[in-house]
Amino acid sequence: MKDHDNWGGLMAAAQAGHGGAYRRLLEEVRHWLKRYLSRRLPSSLVEDTVQEVLIAIHEKRHTYDPRRPFQPWLAGVARYKWIDTLRRMSRGAATVLSEDLAVGDHVNETMNAELLERLMAELKPAQADVIRLVKIQGYSIEEASIRTRQSSSLVKVNIHRGMARLSKIIEKQAYDE
Repeated sequence: MKDHDNWGGLMAAAQAGHGGAYRRLLEEVRHWLKRYLSRRLPSSLVEDTVQEVLIAIHEKRHTYDPRRPFQPWLAGVARYKWIDTLRRMSRGAATVLSEDLAVGDHVNETMNAELLERLMAELKPAQADVIRLVKIQGYSIEEASIRTRQSSSLVKVNIHRGMARLSKIIEKQAYDE
């Protein structure tokens, strides 16, 4: 997160007309966006979505308040453009499937999902939240920190303690059976 600490200052300078600060900000943000979106979109859509986010940042730069943190503002813009891309994907042409297509049995997946939810319910909500975000949904520690308003250190501690608790629960259940 240290790399991102000066982005708010760069944006404030850009709002004041400093072109060099704006170019530097956009270049650094572009690298962050590529990492952020590559975990959430097919690789063929990442670059176009990065460009859409950069355009949205440019168009909405006047809405950024320099007294507030830049990273949540950026994450909000990126999230909206990511959702826009997902919506476009869902509107795409549907593939007609053959009636001879074999459909797998999803009983195991359903049972696993139910078991996972029962296990997660045994954890403290703060632990369950960060484990879902980081271990299941693939968010980074920093992103989970922003979403849960926990410090990065607390996110790591909650993941560690939550995973240890899950291990104990599973061991106990295996022993009881």
